[in-house]
Amino acid sequence: MRIAVFSTKAYDRRFMDGANTDHRHELVYFEPRLTAATVPLAAGFEAVCAFVNDTLDAAVLQKLARGGTTLVALRCAGFNNVDLAAARDATMRVVRVPAYSPYAVAEHTVGLMLALNRKLTRAAARVRDGNFALDGLLGFDFHGRTVGIVGTGAIGSVTARILAGFGCEMLAYDPFPNETCRALGAAYVPLAELFARSDVITLHCPLSPETHHLVNDSALNQMKLGVMLINTSRGAILDTLAVIDALKSGKVGYLGLDVYEEESELFFEDLSDRVLQDDVFARLLTFPNVLITGHQAFFTRDALTGIAATTLDNVSTVERGERCTNEISTVQNTPAR
Repeated sequence: MRIAVFSTKAYDRRFMDGANTDHRHELVYFEPRLTAATVPLAAGFEAVCAFVNDTLDAAVLQKLARGGTTLVALRCAGFNNVDLAAARDATMRVVRVPAYSPYAVAEHTVGLMLALNRKLTRAAARVRDGNFALDGLLGFDFHGRTVGIVGTGAIGSVTARILAGFGCEMLAYDPFPNETCRALGAAYVPLAELFARSDVITLHCPLSPETHHLVNDSALNQMKLGVMLINTSRGAILDTLAVIDALKSGKVGYLGLDVYEEESELFFEDLSDRVLQDDVFARLLTFPNVLITGHQAFFTRDALTGIAATTLDNVSTVERGERCTNEISTVQNTPAR
């Protein structure tokens, strides 16, 4: 199948080409994101391969369909950027990578927790400057602390396994409780109770209308003073302006982000020689107790190998006319867990 692959970097091409030796699709790589402006590049392609910040709204999907595209192959788990109703109307199939390496994201999540707590970036910078003073670097033991895990699918359950090894008390919230997490000692509680009791809160839920700005002013007011908040799921689960106010008041004592509401204009690009235009993001960078990474939690060799293999296997399955277990139903626009 002829596939237009958008939002590609050198590492995407390396792993996709490696996986394609087993499939022999025609892969044509485009560095720009898929948007209404770039969709003409996909004309004549049977499939497009898209990533997390590509735009697949009704206008783009209609143009893709008119250009002969019948398949959208997402090389990611989330599909909040796809208008599934529009895909249905265009008779377009959508497949995704529901699981590649939950370990990659879970380990990055815990890495953010540890780096924030022990102030590792500041400590390393001091040592490079010959400053070996410990003032301002005081942390706490994770052992015995209460961690709230919002969303206990594959990534949340791996995170729970790591935190169980630290000796944390774990609270969990998910409409579909995970028996693995229960076996690790996690207690499922209402969301308000998780917010109120947790010293650390980590978010692992998909972005949907129900979870959009799940962490807002009301939720933050329920949390402990100085709570640590971690988000490696989707940026819009946090109300960024509300979190900034909570940082200023001290309600949020530590903030670790790998995602951001308006990241599509920032992440995955080198903007080091430009003036940052996003004032909200710039404000986040001024806080000494905020650590932000650029949507890299997934970025391991293992995960990229799995993403490429599953993406191309999905395409081959559809091409053969077989049922693809990773196909997203276009009947309703509600992300799966």
